[in-house]
Amino acid sequence: MRRKRHLIALDLDGTLLSNDQTVSEQTKNVLQQAINEGHIVVIATGRPHRSSRQYYDFLQLKTPMINFNGAFIHHPTNNTWERTLHNPFPKETALHIIDACYDFNVQNILAEVQDNVLLDRHDEQLMNIFGTPAPAGISSPFSIGDIRKQLRDDPTSILIYPHAEHVEELKNYLSEHHATMIGLRSWDAPWHMVEVIKKGIHKAVGIKRVADYYQIPQERIIAFGDEDNDLEMIDYAGVGVAMGNAIDELKQIANYVTLTNEEDGVRTFLESYFKYTVKVS
Repeated sequence: MRRKRHLIALDLDGTLLSNDQTVSEQTKNVLQQAINEGHIVVIATGRPHRSSRQYYDFLQLKTPMINFNGAFIHHPTNNTWERTLHNPFPKETALHIIDACYDFNVQNILAEVQDNVLLDRHDEQLMNIFGTPAPAGISSPFSIGDIRKQLRDDPTSILIYPHAEHVEELKNYLSEHHATMIGLRSWDAPWHMVEVIKKGIHKAVGIKRVADYYQIPQERIIAFGDEDNDLEMIDYAGVGVAMGNAIDELKQIANYVTLTNEEDGVRTFLESYFKYTVKVS
């Protein structure tokens, strides 16, 4: 008997991707088997489109994508998809935040308006991380210089690179002064980044929008994640799966804990859940 259609939502870093930023052929095969069976596979990531599209293409997806932790929901191969949603936060709030960053003497600030990137100070390492790989034919997304002078539109997100000892102080300041407008996320070492997006935006917003489009009920959403930006998505999904390498808070709210990203935890869970038999080389 044919299984009812599920939505499978995949975080990238620390989840679908191994530590060398690749997806195994075995995982690809299992996901292709799910797609062939009629299930909907989507990427749900904090990354922008330009640095997640190569995995979308590798998996041969033809579905919407959730970027910037839900702040940008779109369809990479269908520019007229009617559920496209871009949820930036006000430029005026962003400028106040940037002023505060200068007061805290942060190391750098990066503002993104979808796939256009404003970088406060030239930094090759940050540019390598956030600028590549870009889709073929797309020029460098970076504009470098004082962000206060460059910012013309409401930003999708702002990434702040403070000194490690200032992370909590900066977060507390931003929460105290801008809590009604923004949401904050922290990145782990070595970067100690603080990410700012619009308040109330998270991956669960994106997967609900996509699930509604495909008329898939909440109980048939399978979501995989490992970090604090996956909390709402894992909690919302009918089948929330934490990776073996996930933070403890995520494991506590998940329905299941699978193997780590280095052990193909996504593949092993789906094989078990759907009772697939896949030859592993």
